[in-house]
Amino acid sequence: MKMTEKIESFVMHCGEMGSRWGFNRTVGQLYGLLIISKEPLSAVDIAEQLNISRGNISMAIKELQAWRLVQVSHRPKDRKEYYSPAGDIWDMAIRVFEERRKREVDPTLSLLRDNLMDEPANDNERYAQEKMGEIHDLLETITNWAGELQNMSPDKLNTLMKLGAGVSKVIDMKDRLLHNS
Repeated sequence: MKMTEKIESFVMHCGEMGSRWGFNRTVGQLYGLLIISKEPLSAVDIAEQLNISRGNISMAIKELQAWRLVQVSHRPKDRKEYYSPAGDIWDMAIRVFEERRKREVDPTLSLLRDNLMDEPANDNERYAQEKMGEIHDLLETITNWAGELQNMSPDKLNTLMKLGAGVSKVIDMKDRLLHNS
């Protein structure tokens, strides 16, 4: 596949977004390229298209494998490994969320639990613990909710998201009606 201007724009944007998702630009670009490639790509193909060294490609692939975002395949009479996304876009979103939870939310919850178990030494610590308790409860709720979402099929997730947008509109209308009466 030759990168057109549109494809290159998308791949470069994925590189920029990679840092927001928790991995570096090369990993983001590589994953973006794999997502929109019709056929699995070899490391050589990827290196040529992204104009990045094979060593960087190898490290980026290892990172994506650690996130469980790529799968490896082989072709008959070809010793090269070929890479493609592991699953569909929903699978990717769930895996990225899951990995971010493990790296960011779980350590925060652990720290909060430890701090909440200690007796406060004064009013400032008591107040701080109350706020930490609120943060803990919010993160626990979000984590539990996200766990439920991960067990849903993509069709159910789509329905839930559409329902959520509709519910938000109904609540806004109710608030406007109550405010105007």
